[in-house]
Amino acid sequence: MNSFIDKYKNHLLLHFIVLIWGFTGILGKVITLNSSALVWYRMLIAFCGIGIYIAFSSIKFTFSFKKTLKYIVVGFVVAGHWVFFFEAVKVSNVSVTLACLSSTTLFVSFIEPLFYKRKIIPYEVFLGALVIIGLTLIFNFEPEYRLGIIYALIAAFLAATFGTLNGVLVKNDRPRIISFYEMLGGVLGISVYLLITGGIHTVFEFPQGLDLLYLLILGLICTAFAFVVSVEVLKYLSPYTVSISINMEPIYAIILALIFFGDDEKMGLGFYSGALIILSTIFANAWLKARKRKLEKA
Repeated sequence: MNSFIDKYKNHLLLHFIVLIWGFTGILGKVITLNSSALVWYRMLIAFCGIGIYIAFSSIKFTFSFKKTLKYIVVGFVVAGHWVFFFEAVKVSNVSVTLACLSSTTLFVSFIEPLFYKRKIIPYEVFLGALVIIGLTLIFNFEPEYRLGIIYALIAAFLAATFGTLNGVLVKNDRPRIISFYEMLGGVLGISVYLLITGGIHTVFEFPQGLDLLYLLILGLICTAFAFVVSVEVLKYLSPYTVSISINMEPIYAIILALIFFGDDEKMGLGFYSGALIILSTIFANAWLKARKRKLEKA
C-alpha cells in the first residue's frame, strides 16, 4: 500500500487539488454574501495567505512597476471571472455552471493564437463547434437557468483570457509572485467597482459564523494552498496527465453538488447529453494535443 502511495503520490495530490477546485462551487452556493463581496474576501484572504507563504520561503521578493502593473490588470480579469462564476452558481446551480464553464477550452482555442501568434488549429474549431452543440442542448432543455448559463459563459471567456495571459507572464516570473499581485489586483479592482456603484459597504459588513468559516476555507485552502501545491506537483507530472486531471473538475463538482444539494442539482436528459458532449470534447482535445507532441518528438 505504501509503495502504491509513494509511486502515485503526485497523481493523488493533483486529483485532490482538482477536487478542492471543484468544491469552490459548493462554497459559492452556501456563502450568503453577494458575489462581489464574496470574491473580494476570497482574493484578500488568498493574497494574505500567499504573502505569508512567500515571506517564510526562500523566494526573493523583487519589485518591478511595469511587471506589477501587468499582474494587477490580469487580477482584474481574474476577479471578473470569479464574480460571474459565483453569480452563475447563485442564479442557477453548480452543475449548470460547471458544465458551461467547460467551454473555456473553446474560448482558449480562439484567444491563444492572438497571444502566441500561431494559426488556429482546425480540430480545435471542430471541437469548439461540438461545445456549441452541447451548450445549445443545455440552453434549450434548461430554460430556467438561462441567466446562469450566460454568466457561466462570460466566466469561461474571462478564464480563457487570464489563463492565456498567465501563460505568457509565467515565462518571465515565478507563479507565486504573479498570483500574489493578481490577488491584490482583484481586491483593488472590486473595491473600485463597488465604490463606483455604491456597494462598498458590503465588504465592510464583516462576515459572521459559517460565512466566515467558508470564506477562510475558500481563500486559504481552495485558492492559496491549492495553487502552491499544484505548482509543486506540476514539476513531476507530464502536461498530458495534468490536463486530463484538471478536466475532471466539472465531473467532481457535479458529483459533489449532487451529494450536498440532492434534488436541487438533478437535471433533465438534455442537460446531461449536452454536458457529456462538452466534457468529451475536453478529453478529446487533451488526447489530440498529447498525440501531436509525441509525433513532433518522433
